Amino acid sequence: MRRVLIIGGSLGGLLAANLLRLAGWEVTVFERNPDDLTGRGAGLSTHPQLLDVLQRIGIAFGEGMGVKLDTLVCLDRNGRAFASCRNQRLMTSWGRLYRSLREPLPAESYRLGKSFARLEQDANGVTAIFDDGSSAAGDLLVAADGVRSTVREQLSPEAQPFYAGYVAWRAMLEERKVPTGIRTEIFGRYTFCLPEGELCLAYPVPGRNNETQVGRRAYNIVWYRPTDIKALTDLCTDANGRYHGMAIPPPLVRPEVIADIKVTAQALVAPQIADVFTRAQPFFQPIFDLESSRTVFGSVVLIGDAAFVARPHVGAGVTKAALDATRLAEAASTEHLPLSLAQFEREQILFGRGLIGLGREEGAYYSAQLKPPEERTPAELTRTADDVLRAHTTRTEQLASVLAAARAGAATSS
Repeated sequence: MRRVLIIGGSLGGLLAANLLRLAGWEVTVFERNPDDLTGRGAGLSTHPQLLDVLQRIGIAFGEGMGVKLDTLVCLDRNGRAFASCRNQRLMTSWGRLYRSLREPLPAESYRLGKSFARLEQDANGVTAIFDDGSSAAGDLLVAADGVRSTVREQLSPEAQPFYAGYVAWRAMLEERKVPTGIRTEIFGRYTFCLPEGELCLAYPVPGRNNETQVGRRAYNIVWYRPTDIKALTDLCTDANGRYHGMAIPPPLVRPEVIADIKVTAQALVAPQIADVFTRAQPFFQPIFDLESSRTVFGSVVLIGDAAFVARPHVGAGVTKAALDATRLAEAASTEHLPLSLAQFEREQILFGRGLIGLGREEGAYYSAQLKPPEERTPAELTRTADDVLRAHTTRTEQLASVLAAARAGAATSS
């Protein structure tokens, strides 16, 4: 039986592991963290394409796996609704999806505390070497280790994240901690607030232990705010004056930074959302684009965020990882793996570039806030509630269109 080594035990790695097992491969996942990842992550939206892949794996991801919403609404600074539309959404959480994908794998197929150091490959296969001095050999290595991929850094160091000019402040609060009046008002819909030059979205998700019952869910907030490099450097500097690059661990964010963003929330967003935000422990993530010119290097393949990162407005990070893993498993089912991987790479590059373009288009308004008004395009000067609602209600169709174009383009160039 052919053996695949998967570097990265998050959602992309788990999707690849499950699909490659179904394709007849012996799978081992190597996760650098020493502790199980359950409970990490935040809320996320699902697309039909993702649900189709989960069904292929054998996971019946029905309404019990998330919180179903049917209304999108925009609230003004005073908390009054001024725009809305109907749209079916199933909101879930990173932890709920992680547990569903982790459970089918045998315990011996998922190894914690294995930090990838480097790889070696020849005509006989590929070997992964870890920080503890151990190694593992396989016929294929899949890099699913995210935007800061150590595998990609070895093979394609020129592919680096590009800062988009804004950050996403995130917060999640257990439903039981949300005041009853506010809970009644906000838990049945997907909510937007539109401070000038910014975007705040909020929605219910499964609770800490993946519960979806009323009273045991959680509420998730994502707030996009333009932030120049100087301000970002300050945000990423801890109380001891140490700068952590653009990825400071949330517990090290200075208390005064957290206090300031809570005060700002009370001043700028609807009071219902600000109340939840100030009761939570917010943290931030800088927004990046990442584009790879290659994703296949002999017996090594990059998937998910290790290959391409589109801005989260597209809402398709996990779905893209699922589609990458599906096409990889299909390629790995053939007798002529090198040829199949070449075709996979052509399609994956077109798909990744298409999603990045879509994310940049939707995020242009927020990036442009750092430019003088006279240098902005009309689309960068204004973004209305109708623009926001239209983008969110057409995401699934946009994703399908990008995927179809990628497949057609790859077929034409093969």
